Amino acid sequence: MTPETPANPRVPKRIAAVLINSLKGGVVPRIGLPYVTVGRKTEIVALLHDLDLIADGGASFRFLVGRYGAGKSFLLQTIRTHAMGKGFVVADADLSPERRLQGTAGQGLATYRELIRNLSTKTRPEGGALQLVLDRWVANMRGGATAGEVDDSQTLAQAMAPLEEMVHGFDFARVMRAYHDAAINGDDERRSAVLRWLRGEYRTKTEARQELGINVCITDDNWYDYLKLFAQFLKGAGYEGMLVLIDELVNLYKIPNSITRQYNYEKILTMYNDTLQGKAHYIGFIMGGTPQSIEDRRRGVYSYEALRSRLTEGRFAREGLADMLAPVIHLNPLTYEELLVLIEKLADIHAGYFGYGRSLGTEQLVKFLQIEFGRVGAETHLTPREVIRDFIELLDIMYQNPETDMEALLTSSEFALVSSGGSSGEVDKPGDRNFAEFKI
Repeated sequence: MTPETPANPRVPKRIAAVLINSLKGGVVPRIGLPYVTVGRKTEIVALLHDLDLIADGGASFRFLVGRYGAGKSFLLQTIRTHAMGKGFVVADADLSPERRLQGTAGQGLATYRELIRNLSTKTRPEGGALQLVLDRWVANMRGGATAGEVDDSQTLAQAMAPLEEMVHGFDFARVMRAYHDAAINGDDERRSAVLRWLRGEYRTKTEARQELGINVCITDDNWYDYLKLFAQFLKGAGYEGMLVLIDELVNLYKIPNSITRQYNYEKILTMYNDTLQGKAHYIGFIMGGTPQSIEDRRRGVYSYEALRSRLTEGRFAREGLADMLAPVIHLNPLTYEELLVLIEKLADIHAGYFGYGRSLGTEQLVKFLQIEFGRVGAETHLTPREVIRDFIELLDIMYQNPETDMEALLTSSEFALVSSGGSSGEVDKPGDRNFAEFKI
């Protein structure tokens, strides 16, 4: 078959390597997502609407619900990229047994530290942007004082006034003043001490007092209050606001102790109420979880009645009429057409990265998807993650073995007869399922 001319823009090799290796390994790449994003238009539009609300001084809270491999993390990272492009600061973290929203052994603080460590901006998309953000703020303060008739101290006082009205705001303002003065005076040691404080690295108030003269530190109990303060501060630093992405809510579902689970769900309720009642500004939260971790009445988020009553769908929402303005967004599977576009993009990226002309035509790509979805249980168990992994593996094998015939490989028993979770040993013939009706 004659090699086709790639319809997609050429991807730089560095980004192509990250995309191929990450997707084959089953993880979401942090860069290059626009090159492989397909579908999810309604979800993205809804979440971008939230960004407009945050930039206007409001707040938002959303849950993204989908099973493993359905694209939750991918959508979170896509919104992360959009938010940074719009001038937001984005903080993201995955929950784990060591990172929760509330804990008695530093688990909540560990989540806060991860969020601050992953702080990202348009110019620092890989994370670690805390000092960059603070230095930009100091530069803005000095620029404002120079341009106006007020001196630097008055400019600083005006900037800190909105913060001081918030919970823990006075102490936070003192820390910000300390950084400002240290930056002006070239005191790198004091600047480092402030950065340590903001990263939640001081274990005791005594330690913070000795190094900064501030008798308070960020703890398991108050980290969320400081996150709200930081969001308000970011607006004054020249950013649009702050977007907080928290994935893997299933790790709260897995907490064995019911009381500990309830404390974590209570923290979610606090965040949810603050954003919807106007108690938080310039901040948005998006949390990702599996259907079980959200909807299970015994251990999931819905086991906390105050949350269940707020989050459950009303009477009118049903398949095909989803409410994208609701707090819970359920991810629908990608359509066959969207999957075809996706693997076509991947074929172009793979060919560009390894320097060969793509020889797989549309008919062969359709054939691949037909066989993927022809497996037993594929309709209910096969996810985009598995389709992508199989396809990149196929491309790798064909690249390393040029003599391999794709048609023979696709129809081999080793490929076609692998069950995707069905209970019987039989397999449908390729195309017997709904994908056979797909027209190219």
